[in-house]
Amino acid sequence: MEGLPQGLKPQTPAEPNGEQEARREAEENMRRDMIATILDSAARERLSRIALVSPERSRQIEAVLLRMAQTGQLRGKVTESQLIELLEQMEEAQSKTNTKKTTIVYQRRRDFDDDDF
Repeated sequence: MEGLPQGLKPQTPAEPNGEQEARREAEENMRRDMIATILDSAARERLSRIALVSPERSRQIEAVLLRMAQTGQLRGKVTESQLIELLEQMEEAQSKTNTKKTTIVYQRRRDFDDDDF
């Protein structure tokens, strides 16, 4: 405390690490259970494959599905084809907001070659 200006206290976490970790784990379990009830087995399998390739994208999809379930937009379980439609919609929306296109430019070296003459 001697290096801090007067009136400031060192930052301490609001909860000890054990409690914070347990709460995070409980939230993750609840999230997994909700996803399991929302998706049918084929859609859940597809989402798990997406999570292997892109965990961030999988989290986005899960968040959208949970929000849709909480607002009552989902009727019954989401099938694999419905999940694919949702993925396509998200891709279209993302491409509209992200107007920057990726281009690849090939720069080949031009070496002196006897066949050029």
